[in-house]
Amino acid sequence: MLLFVLPADTPGVTVTGYRTLDGQRAADIRFDGVQLTRAQLLADEAAGADILDATLDYGAALLCAEALGAMEALFEATLDYLKTRQQFGAPIGKFQALQHRMADMFVHLEQAHSMALLAAVKMAATDPVERRRAVSAAKYRVNQAARFVGQQAVQLHGGMGVTDELPAAHYFKRLAAIELQLGDSDHHLARFIAQPGFATGVVEAEAA
Repeated sequence: MLLFVLPADTPGVTVTGYRTLDGQRAADIRFDGVQLTRAQLLADEAAGADILDATLDYGAALLCAEALGAMEALFEATLDYLKTRQQFGAPIGKFQALQHRMADMFVHLEQAHSMALLAAVKMAATDPVERRRAVSAAKYRVNQAARFVGQQAVQLHGGMGVTDELPAAHYFKRLAAIELQLGDSDHHLARFIAQPGFATGVVEAEAA
């Protein structure tokens, strides 16, 4: 795989920007008859794939950290809402069923925190297999937590949870987008399993 660096105004390159569901910016890039020079070559076939793979892992680790921050803010916003929203003359946070749902959200949040931290630490690993496994494991677990925490928060907010008037809706949209960026849960689960040593590790664990 060859990697090239091109200025955005290179003849034949068309960039069409647009706003995404979560309020971020994205773009479609089209290449039509683009002429490349050796001066624009970033990496040859020997190193190109490794550089791209490491870059995608770096981006996935950053997304895990961003998702963690969004989940923490969403959890706090939901907790505050349960303390202030009144029903039957009492804050709805006093209802045991809702307390159990908040406890489940907290468990997912803590597990996501640990995995996001692991991904950040393993980005410095010299073994690319170790890095890939840690990042894919983290992205998979954070994706699962993001979906659970996001959906629970919206439901606990009631109808207000999907309106733009509350921060909860914006965090939920961003988490939904992060879940799909740089590999969804199925992609990273398959990638984790495909790494060398996975089957051996399972056998050793069962034998122990």
